[in-house]
Amino acid sequence: MKNLSFPLTFTFKISTFSNDFIVEDANGTVIHFVRQKLFKFIEEVQVFNNESKSQVLYTIKANKWIDFSAAYIFADTRGLEIGRVARKGWASIWKARYEIYDENRIQDMFISEENGWVKVGDAILGEIPLLGIFTGYLFNPAYIVTRPNGTKVAKLKKEPSFFGRRFTVSKISDFQEGEEERLVLSLMMMILLERRRG
Repeated sequence: MKNLSFPLTFTFKISTFSNDFIVEDANGTVIHFVRQKLFKFIEEVQVFNNESKSQVLYTIKANKWIDFSAAYIFADTRGLEIGRVARKGWASIWKARYEIYDENRIQDMFISEENGWVKVGDAILGEIPLLGIFTGYLFNPAYIVTRPNGTKVAKLKKEPSFFGRRFTVSKISDFQEGEEERLVLSLMMMILLERRRG
């Protein structure tokens, strides 16, 4: 997962029971198919090379089966850890915040939600009959990926839609060695978790 053509688009499938989505590059080419395994005690996500699911390129697995601050470990085709992402527990209640670590468990980036009020508005309006179906168009959260020195690296934004099924990842800065792979895998896992939270 290197030298990808940004922006990337994550589009969730609404016709299946699984939490699946495809990843397309700037040319509209499907570059990955992401499937979250259901009914597993330990959360597990597989990243395939395409929609045919002919090859698993990465596996993302939680390190604990019940933990508000669980870390999600990325493994390549050889089963070697190439990084991880961890949700910042109670700090994520108001505004989502995740930390990204390299293969040596050194934090090199973090993801933060731009505006916590978007989530509040979405939750409130979502409880109102009939009006709730429009939250996907009115409230569209955005997340910024930043290095510890404050450099913005990328941005993920939900696009307006009824079912909240489409997200765009834009590149802001050039990637350093290994960042691109960890960043995209982290955003894949984060968006699965955030969609489940509402």
